[in-house]
Order: sequence, then C-alpha cells, then structure tokens
Amino acid sequence: MIYKLLVIALGGATGAVLRYLIYFYFDRLHQSDFPWATFIVNLSGSFLIGFLWGFFDRYYISPGVRMFLFIGILGSFTTFSTFAFDILSLTKDGEIKLMLAYLFSSNILGIGLAFAGYYLCKCV
Repeated sequence: MIYKLLVIALGGATGAVLRYLIYFYFDRLHQSDFPWATFIVNLSGSFLIGFLWGFFDRYYISPGVRMFLFIGILGSFTTFSTFAFDILSLTKDGEIKLMLAYLFSSNILGIGLAFAGYYLCKCV
C-alpha cells in the first residue's frame, strides 16, 4: 500500500508541475479571454490517456508504471483525462448506457454545481 501511495504521489507532483508550467507559459504569452491553458491541458491529457491505453493494450507495462502515469501524472495534470479514461473504459466494456449516463450527468451536474457554487458564494 505504501508503494502505491508513493508512486501516485510522485506522479501527482510531476503532473501538477507540468500543469503549472503550461499555465505559466500561456499566462505570459497569450492574453485572451479563452482559457487556452485549460483547453490545452484537458485535450492533451485526454489524448495521452487514450494513446497510453492503446499502447498498454499492445505491450505489458507494470501496474506500478500504469498507476504512476494514469492516476499520478495524468490524474493531477488534468481530471479531464481521468474523465475521458472512464468514458473509454465503459465504452470498451460495452457499458454504453452507463457511459452515456456518466457522460451527460457529469457534464450537466459538474457545470451546474460550478454555477451553484459561484452564485452561492455571491449570496453569502
């Protein structure tokens, strides 16, 4: 258990630093209302999770390395990649109804709760 936690923590620190560097780069060089850093992080994280999953389907990679990459680096780099992983996993497992329920409820509730939290903060 300690080994797993250390592997995830090391990956998490790596992903967090990578995310910060991308935010730092875009904040310095791109003045825009569009959230380019988040957009790039989320899309690249989603691509990487799909790419690595495909790679791991072909080649054996130890569970420790998988945890380091998927849960650690990509999990802290962007939670969107984890969301994409869940969607891909449910689809791959043939759980189409569950995948659709998860997809729509996560987006609708997530965005709804973001608005709710924002407006709740304004009222207090």
